[in-house]
Amino acid sequence: MPQQPQDRYESPLVSRNASPAMIRLWSPQHKFATWRRLWLALAEAQHELGLPITAAQIEAMRAHTDDIDFDKAAEYEKRFRHDVMAHIHTFGDAAPEARGIIHLGATSAFVGDNGDLILLRESLQLIRDWLVNIIDALGTFAAAHKDVPCLSYTHFQPAQVTTVGKRATLWCWDFVRDLHAVEALIDNLHFRGVKGTTGTQASFLDLFDGDAEKVDRLEQLV
Repeated sequence: MPQQPQDRYESPLVSRNASPAMIRLWSPQHKFATWRRLWLALAEAQHELGLPITAAQIEAMRAHTDDIDFDKAAEYEKRFRHDVMAHIHTFGDAAPEARGIIHLGATSAFVGDNGDLILLRESLQLIRDWLVNIIDALGTFAAAHKDVPCLSYTHFQPAQVTTVGKRATLWCWDFVRDLHAVEALIDNLHFRGVKGTTGTQASFLDLFDGDAEKVDRLEQLV
């Protein structure tokens, strides 16, 4: 018997609280398309540094960053018991010319960790934009009502006379502090890079025949 919507658990963070923009950012489509863009960036950098990766292979990858066959990925994951391997093979099926060079020298954390960091940054940037709009709106409201008198409150009771505009600036200040906190988080999200399985870059040193300068340049390019 097919499962009905009311028989499935759904997080209230999505059904009640999340915006359409935030839901899209954390969707499987955006997550795995981000993985494909990371693989594309890696291949482009490796091509530029002289590894045997052709322009045609890169173009094949670029042409299929968004057309993800989730049914096929699920079949591969059931077979391999590994989400990254499943999506490498699914991407390879979509871009067969590039099958042999996708994820070359990388580890699962390259797409898993860096992908999550990108999604976190995009989400924080979205929240930052919302906060900027709220601060702007409250500033406009405060200026427009700076001479409108009202009673202020303290200890859950009316206190001295103030203005609506003054009260709005106090509400606004909370959002300004939130904005500073979000901007600090964005500034301190560091890309993991392409360090390899244990962070030693050994797999990339092998690919570049021990040329450490090329490995450093690979990090910069990606």
